[in-house]
Amino acid sequence: MKPLPHVLSLAPAELVAHAREHGIALPIEQARRILVDAWARPDAKRPRETIARTTRERVAAIVRHDRLEVVERACDPADGFVKYLLRAPDGAELEAVRIPLHKPGRFTVCLSSQVGCAMGCAFCATGRLGLARNLAAWEILAAFVAVRDEAPGRVSGAVFQGQGEPLHNYDEVMRAAHRLRDPCGGSISGDAITISTVGLVPQIRRYTGEGHPFRLIVSLTTTDAARRKSLLPVASRFPIEDLAAAVRAHQAARGGRVTLAWVLIGGVNSGQDEVDRILELFSGVPITLNLIDVNDAREGGFPRAADDERNALLDRLSAARIPFVRRYSGGSARHAACGMLAATRWPPSAG
Repeated sequence: MKPLPHVLSLAPAELVAHAREHGIALPIEQARRILVDAWARPDAKRPRETIARTTRERVAAIVRHDRLEVVERACDPADGFVKYLLRAPDGAELEAVRIPLHKPGRFTVCLSSQVGCAMGCAFCATGRLGLARNLAAWEILAAFVAVRDEAPGRVSGAVFQGQGEPLHNYDEVMRAAHRLRDPCGGSISGDAITISTVGLVPQIRRYTGEGHPFRLIVSLTTTDAARRKSLLPVASRFPIEDLAAAVRAHQAARGGRVTLAWVLIGGVNSGQDEVDRILELFSGVPITLNLIDVNDAREGGFPRAADDERNALLDRLSAARIPFVRRYSGGSARHAACGMLAATRWPPSAG
């Protein structure tokens, strides 16, 4: 027997079709109302009931309603980032992060796409875990709902930059992203939803061809082939030239600027050679370099660049007229920052 779909993962038309398969004639307006209610915060005001109780009960019986257990919350006192450790019904644990935005009372949620990760990036705690399994779309969405429901304000964005490689779990991530954008779901603008990738070239090309309305961030970090293979093993499968061509095609199809993430590591990827190669690879392509200081809590792990080294890179980028932003990666005091998510309790030695 086919497993029941989860209510969070369904679009209104899909709920209508699923109900029809079970002998329920559900108008699209009622499907929208049921989904809006399923997504509503516990403190949301409910409109006057317009759906018969028997209809609601019959529909409720043909969909799943599982939620994730909140195992732990860890708030960074320095910046208000909150890391959530969540547990799925099968016992798998994953993390999400509530990120405060500059506008008071606004937040975005950093979402995981997998339990662990298969990419093995040398500077990433999740990559050192290996891949346990993909997350289903409903689990991604249930993580969002769990974090959103406790936010002291409005959650207006979502970033797929937590555990896992989003494009390695392509179909489930795209389904989740579209439900986040749905007015009957997360009600988040498409340009406030970000999909991040370490550089899976075939999936980037598929994403471009399908024309999804979300922002794409491609992790570059270094343009040197040997260095890239060492830091990002996926580079052994997809040479930097192929990745640059996929980025170029994406920009041509989508327009606007493409954001390239650059994890800055002390003594590794701040030289003039990197700047020159960026210019060569992305000549004529509007890009923005998103600079993120490495976060590695291990003893003897990758060091952050000293201020002089970082400033020298920024000067080189400015001289080359390569647009860049220094991205604040918050939550490091609670291992909630980029590259630190490893499904651990706080403090890490506990449990």
